[in-house]
Amino acid sequence: MTGIIILAAGASTRMGKPKQQLIYEQKTLLQRSIDAALGISNAIVYVVLGANAEVIKLTIEHLPVNIIYNDDWESGMSSSIKAGITALSAYPDVDDALLMLCDQPFVDAALLKQLIGLKTSAPSYIIACGYSDTIGVPALFSKNHFSQLLALTGNEGAKKLLMQQQSTVITLPFIQGSIDIDTPDDLKRLKKGQL
Repeated sequence: MTGIIILAAGASTRMGKPKQQLIYEQKTLLQRSIDAALGISNAIVYVVLGANAEVIKLTIEHLPVNIIYNDDWESGMSSSIKAGITALSAYPDVDDALLMLCDQPFVDAALLKQLIGLKTSAPSYIIACGYSDTIGVPALFSKNHFSQLLALTGNEGAKKLLMQQQSTVITLPFIQGSIDIDTPDDLKRLKKGQL
């Protein structure tokens, strides 16, 4: 079984309001991420919340996802990854973890299925997306990488592990992966189709 962890705990300081709640094509960015995750059958989905958790929770609590509260979200992204991996580790049937963000508007279920499909032919490898001359999330990690994810600190994200383990990473090209929404200008350009 695949565990999907949507990292949505940040304070969106550059946006000035919770970007999880921003609307694009009639859905919030977080809803779009959740829809992509729920498009994977036989997966367990976790959403990690932190800043503005009570407000955001109201918009997703009716969905078939598990909500995790990361009280330590201010210490950086690693704390949200740890919260998700710790929750997944309670399930013996979970073989791997797919990490994704809530602000990549072009991630969809088809992309996630491609990542999982690549994993079946190379189970010991990390499967990551490639964009803008780098590798990043969404990325799929097998259970034997959980301890390394739990060892991340501060604002370190999955990219640190991806760069350390490049020889065991299979890259799926995803040009639109470089598009994430951090500022009001990003949102304007997205809505105008300029990203």
